[in-house]
Amino acid sequence: VPTVWPEAGPGGVGGGELGHVSLAAQRLWKAEVLREQMRRLAGLDVDATVEAAAHDDARDGLGWRTRINLVADEHGRIGMLRHRSHEVVALQRMPLATMAVTDMLARERVFSRRWQPGTRIEAVVPASGIGGLLLVEGIPWRHGRVDRRPNARRSVQELVTVHRNEYDYRVAAAGFWQVHDQAPGLLATAVLDELTSRGSLTGARVMDLYSGAGLFTTVLADAVGPSGGVQAVEGSVQAVRDARRNAFSLPQVSLHQGRVDQVLRDQSDGALAQADAVVLDPPRTGAGRDVVDLIAATSASTVVYVACDPAALARDVASFHAAGFAMGAVRGFDIFPHTHHAEYVATLLR
Repeated sequence: VPTVWPEAGPGGVGGGELGHVSLAAQRLWKAEVLREQMRRLAGLDVDATVEAAAHDDARDGLGWRTRINLVADEHGRIGMLRHRSHEVVALQRMPLATMAVTDMLARERVFSRRWQPGTRIEAVVPASGIGGLLLVEGIPWRHGRVDRRPNARRSVQELVTVHRNEYDYRVAAAGFWQVHDQAPGLLATAVLDELTSRGSLTGARVMDLYSGAGLFTTVLADAVGPSGGVQAVEGSVQAVRDARRNAFSLPQVSLHQGRVDQVLRDQSDGALAQADAVVLDPPRTGAGRDVVDLIAATSASTVVYVACDPAALARDVASFHAAGFAMGAVRGFDIFPHTHHAEYVATLLR
């Protein structure tokens, strides 16, 4: 089809490499990639589809990114990196960005200014459209200049709805958060639905690995209630700091900062070993065999795995299968329209 973003076409910037493919065909292709990876790397035939996020079809898969990264070229013009290259392509727009992000970029004249070559800019506006931040080389930008005040705001407020319950998160603007405006609620709902499809979580003990700022942690804490417990493990100091603020009123939550494999080893005879269920959302490279074996050594009977790379997911599913877990449901979510990326939620049962 006619591309939605010509600047991201052949030889153009990364981040829109499927802009010439219809949204329906993109999802069929992403589902087939997952099925092929599962067959090749895990030896399993899975019945998987990739679902659209709310509103994406109506807006042609555009206007969903709440966070974008930009860089200045050798002439000081702002742009993005050419696909699989370190060369900067100057731009005047970024059609995948939400309207709130686009408005902030226009208000601060980001595309019309001349920047120091190599300057890196991150634009962040919560899905609500309120309280956005522009970071220039990691420093907040305010009224046309960097804001070096020690008390300058460096975080944003994200509101997430899961089954009509609203959760309020404070997240570092430079930290990790799902970039699609609907993704946090979509994924948290999928994770909760998978865990509760086998019964109530009230009183359960759940491990949340690679827990970030606590997106799943607080939702799980509500589900298990005061009689249950959530053990959250995250390597990033900043993310744990955010999670501590987001879960401060939830005594059933315990936060552990450190490498996931190391924390699991150190706690092998403690509360983490007594889990009834595990949620994990590892980086693109996956969890790896060591972490899978450490999870298998706990008492958990259910694992819900959130993955952004189908090959890494398939490799880890093979490791879980070898450790005595069977494949349950797997769902795909097209939260990166016009790119080759998708998100997957897979359930494994002991």
